[in-house]
Amino acid sequence: MIKKKDRIIEDFRNKLRELKDHNKYYFKDDSPKISDSEYDKLKNEILKLENKYSYLRLEGLASSLVGSTPSNKFKKVKHLKPMLSLSNAFDKNDMNDFLKKIRNFLNLKDNDIELFCEPKIDGISATLIYENGSLKKGLSRGDGVFGEDILENLKTIKKIPKSLKDSEIPELLEIRCEIYISKKDFLKIKENFANPRNAAGGSLRQKNPEETAKIPLKYFAYGFGSVKPMVFSNQSEFLKKINKWGFEINPLSKKIIGLEEIENQHKKIDNLRSTLDYDIDGLVFKVNDLNLQKRLGNTSNSPRWAVAYKFSAEKAITKIKDIIIQVGRTGAITPVAKVEPVTVGGVVVSNATLHNEDEINRKDIRLRDTILIQRAGDVIPQVISVDASKRTNESKKFKFPVKCLCGSPTVKEVSKSTKKEDAVRRCTKGYDCKFIAREKLKHIVSKEALNIDGLGKKVIDQFWELKLIREPSDIFNLNYEKIKNLEGWGELSIDNLKKAISKSQSINLDKFIFSIGIRHIGQENAKILAGFFGSIKAFCKLFDEKTRKKLLINLIDLDGIGETQTLSIRNFFLNKTNTRITNNLIKNLKIQNYIVQNADGKFSNKKLMFTGGFKSMSRSEAKAIVENNGGKVLGALSKKLDFLVVGESKPTKRKIDQAKKLNIKIILEKDWNNILNS
Repeated sequence: MIKKKDRIIEDFRNKLRELKDHNKYYFKDDSPKISDSEYDKLKNEILKLENKYSYLRLEGLASSLVGSTPSNKFKKVKHLKPMLSLSNAFDKNDMNDFLKKIRNFLNLKDNDIELFCEPKIDGISATLIYENGSLKKGLSRGDGVFGEDILENLKTIKKIPKSLKDSEIPELLEIRCEIYISKKDFLKIKENFANPRNAAGGSLRQKNPEETAKIPLKYFAYGFGSVKPMVFSNQSEFLKKINKWGFEINPLSKKIIGLEEIENQHKKIDNLRSTLDYDIDGLVFKVNDLNLQKRLGNTSNSPRWAVAYKFSAEKAITKIKDIIIQVGRTGAITPVAKVEPVTVGGVVVSNATLHNEDEINRKDIRLRDTILIQRAGDVIPQVISVDASKRTNESKKFKFPVKCLCGSPTVKEVSKSTKKEDAVRRCTKGYDCKFIAREKLKHIVSKEALNIDGLGKKVIDQFWELKLIREPSDIFNLNYEKIKNLEGWGELSIDNLKKAISKSQSINLDKFIFSIGIRHIGQENAKILAGFFGSIKAFCKLFDEKTRKKLLINLIDLDGIGETQTLSIRNFFLNKTNTRITNNLIKNLKIQNYIVQNADGKFSNKKLMFTGGFKSMSRSEAKAIVENNGGKVLGALSKKLDFLVVGESKPTKRKIDQAKKLNIKIILEKDWNNILNS
């Protein structure tokens, strides 16, 4: 007779296999076999079983089961210019911050800057490359650096021009566009796809272009990549010209000035969107002047001159079943509410972040409370408020643990600058805490770090439980014989994983520094450090205590690396486990020397420092100019400095006097402007 437990496990495994099949149909084949509601019902059944029977959590880790292995249908091609993501804004304050940052960077004080506003189409991004007026390439967005060659599929979209005829057409013209299917057209084929975006994506990824041609795809052109020679001066002129050349542009686009106009346009289009024949999820605001766009430049991930202002967050009412603790890669202890599954913005939600201990106390959030949660864009759902009127005797106050899940005491750090206690509790054990170690592994394989396709968070969890991976170096010594016996791992998926791991072994120094997960060292800091060290050999001097002390003193000189960062680097390398793990990782990688941007630039191999404000630009822009021209900006005066650049507004006399004593060349603001204009 079959035991009840065995029967439950078998039922769970069958449902899990079914869900994996449907994930493949949806994410890989772009051809879902069941409706969204049926899919959600199946997933909820799995989650309920997993929550009810604790022994099932060791079986399939179903709560994190999403997605499928990436497609290898198309040739990968490198973009002429990366297709960056946009940063997001969710309210008026976010937009005000966006405007402030632009004004500060450009040193515009309180001047309002002209923006260009366009609806953000919920479709599939693609780029079209024209050479001497002929369409030569068509790529998907891909990972932003490499896209899939989908030219033949894009050619099936009738209104995409195949050739351009005009005396002003540049020799090289790269047009970026969003591919979509209208709501009306989707109704005719809705039995075959989950939603309009899925229909567009599935159609563009058909191997046979004749199949793509059966789907009535449309597009809106919204931007450009490489253009040689440049024939536009602003975004509005660009759209006007390409529309004249035959490209479809969105009729709701317009010029905007000031926060009030931004809010009015956002509200207007939000109210209008249900009447549109295509899906939009917000508005994109861009600095209209292309010269100002160029001056603003980009961060590691997104342009400084554009932002996506999302529409109002989706909200729903649910109930807290439990509050659990999660440990992040920096040791941050985050409380998470396990809630009764509820649909928010088309997604079934069963977790919501509670941020930290202070947030729980401030909102008086208790177990079994009825709560209002919201989900804005792809942000993890958060608890907005508690409905105290529905509180029962079952509601209990949550006692925040003072120990990590690993059993170690947690601390609330005190900021050196503000002298205030941090709201977040942290475990300080680093890799010696198994919970931190697992999260660090998820960070190291992420897109921004080693970028290993097929080794995402869910796979890391699976391999961790099976003790296949415990440290980063284990990634390069996987037991593939054991993996091939796991469900869902065939020869093709294992071969793809091997290739992705092999590809990841060649990495730039700045990405490596970011990947090892030193607290307070983000992508921008990692670039500054990579520029300072230049090579992995020089970076490895941090392992030795004697050389580390000297290096840390020099690091404080760097503009953008302060006391917080240097202290964090010191603490990281004081930990013997960190140094051992980092050393073992280095042995498995080919770490490329840092390549100086524009090594032949005006400030190549020069070290500069600024004092005083400039009339024509901000300190941030001046720093970006130096770095883009091969130079380094230091934060402290020393003999290593080549130039002290003195702005006209309130320069520090002490710095000028010290520079004279050290025989450092002083450049006045007028000289600085002459150098830039030469």
